[in-house]
Amino acid sequence: MREPAPWHVRRGWIAAQVGLVALLAAPFVLTALDRTFLLPVLTRMLAYGLAAAALDFVLGYGGLVSFGHGAFLGTGAYVTGVLLHHAGQRTPVLRWPFDIAGSADALIAFPAAAIAAGCLAFLIGAVSLRTRGVHFIMITLAFAQMVYFLVLAIPEYGGTDGLMLPARNHLLDLPLDGDQPLYWLALALLVGFLLIARRTMEARFGLALRGARQNERRMRALGYPVYRIRLLAFTISGATAGLAGAVLANQAAFVSPDLLSWQRSGELIMMVILGGQGTLFGPVLGAFALLLLEEELSAVTEHWMLVLGPILLVCVLFFRRGLWGQVSGAPAHG
Repeated sequence: MREPAPWHVRRGWIAAQVGLVALLAAPFVLTALDRTFLLPVLTRMLAYGLAAAALDFVLGYGGLVSFGHGAFLGTGAYVTGVLLHHAGQRTPVLRWPFDIAGSADALIAFPAAAIAAGCLAFLIGAVSLRTRGVHFIMITLAFAQMVYFLVLAIPEYGGTDGLMLPARNHLLDLPLDGDQPLYWLALALLVGFLLIARRTMEARFGLALRGARQNERRMRALGYPVYRIRLLAFTISGATAGLAGAVLANQAAFVSPDLLSWQRSGELIMMVILGGQGTLFGPVLGAFALLLLEEELSAVTEHWMLVLGPILLVCVLFFRRGLWGQVSGAPAHG
């Protein structure tokens, strides 16, 4: 007879299901309360929750502190923005060796954003994963800054001013105009990634990734290709962050170089730590908490960062397992 799951596991799944129900009900509740202006804020939270969960895939489970995920987030946003920009102007993105036209179809733009961010993550990971510790952090930061300054040097796409988008993507024949369609798409992407990532972490690949974090030498002795496992995880994480960037580009109808900055990478790390490393659900909660604090405090005072800092410090010091650890009663994995 199969033993029942530990209480903290059941409690965590109950909390996750309650959160999902709340997110599913949010558009209808906000419409009934005439507060639909809050839906874009929730969409932005979902996008950052997806990016934070993607970072947790390598940080929480793999022990890889990446300061380059802002580059993947921004790359996804810019690929989507460039495709929309050229679709509006009816001009090709590339003229040689063959014309590639812009596209407003999300079935083209979103996979393109994920592929571009994933390829960038693969190239950065191929170099940086040969190092460890602070050297890994600095190399990911250096590559991210290279991408940041590269975007600044392209005046055709706005340079330092960013790029205004003529419209949003459409999904087949359904436009993503308005607040609800993009919200449902962002929610579907987040839930899909969490389900796939959860199953992956319970499979042999996930166990090997966590084992490499705990004892890399032993995993190598057992014959596991640690470098390739980490590189694959890093690539998947980058591609998912690119998807989150595509959502942000549509939500704001604008892409900015700030999405590529190291500060954005730092915010994603803070979301993971605040929510709870190695939990997947925790970083989503951390993203919601951090962005909610920013929204509320910025409405009260222009010096809101002076207030936010001590609040985050208290959370990190007294909630060692993160906010998700308080909700589920379970420690982080790894």
